[in-house]
Amino acid sequence: MQGIGSTVRIGVIALALVALAGCTAQLRSHGYVPSESDLQQIVPGVDTRATVEDVIGVPSTSGTLDESGFYYIESDIRHFAWQRPEVVDREVLAITFDTAGVVENIERYGLQDGQVVPLTRRITRSGDGDIGFIRKLFGNIGGINAADFLN
Repeated sequence: MQGIGSTVRIGVIALALVALAGCTAQLRSHGYVPSESDLQQIVPGVDTRATVEDVIGVPSTSGTLDESGFYYIESDIRHFAWQRPEVVDREVLAITFDTAGVVENIERYGLQDGQVVPLTRRITRSGDGDIGFIRKLFGNIGGINAADFLN
């Protein structure tokens, strides 16, 4: 009987260790920001959009209004157990261009420089309010006038 008790105790300890290991925080990196040595190869006033793409790669996103800049974004996100993922670090490298497409400025931003801005929204709202499907389906019955079809 002594052997069964110690086996159960070892099993309980092993199960507790597995449960604790499942509760450790995981850090995941998303995106890409070029290294400082790669950025040294870019000369403001000389390099263009094409040379920037050749030297450091295609940006994560670019300016949508008049294509004013390239933005390289890297985020470190902490995942812990059941909690919502949390952004613990974010770096944004902004390369702006003049109207001729020549590099104008290179700047780095981090979380300390501003607020976390969600880049996407997963909720699509319709303008219908809370009208149900059946009400939408039969809502136009009675609103049809035969005179509209005769003209």
